[in-house]
Amino acid sequence: MPQPRTIMADPAWRPSPKAKLLWTVQAALAWAVPFAAQIIWALVDSGHRGWQLGILLVTFVPAALNVAVVPWWRYAVHRWEVTDDAVYTRVGWLTQENRVAPISRVQTVDTERGPLERLLGLATVTVTTASSAGAVQISALDLALAEETVTRLTRIAAQHRGDAT
Repeated sequence: MPQPRTIMADPAWRPSPKAKLLWTVQAALAWAVPFAAQIIWALVDSGHRGWQLGILLVTFVPAALNVAVVPWWRYAVHRWEVTDDAVYTRVGWLTQENRVAPISRVQTVDTERGPLERLLGLATVTVTTASSAGAVQISALDLALAEETVTRLTRIAAQHRGDAT
């Protein structure tokens, strides 16, 4: 007889509310280059105003969605949780990915803070496992919570004392 299928519950915790600002600024900075190129084109070539306006409008719509909507959507979707048995994450905004990393497979736990994350007091925790799918990242955590999570994961992983392979 087949075993009943266990459905993974959604991870319990969200990133920091400041994640929305982080993702908004990151998106705005990514769109700054195409808009700067369009401004330079408009300044050096006055003969193609129709094309320039058309391209500006075509660029503006996805940029506006990426800057104004996607960070809020990502915040609504992103979840994470650390238990004594595993690290759970759910990420994505259009395509969503659920990951489960068993504690027995944890090899390293790292904290990363880029310039914007440092400015906002945030950090990303990366849990490297013996998995071909790669590391599990928990993004946009308040720095104190990230440090607490690293400490907790290190303590839990030490209790399992496996070879993480």
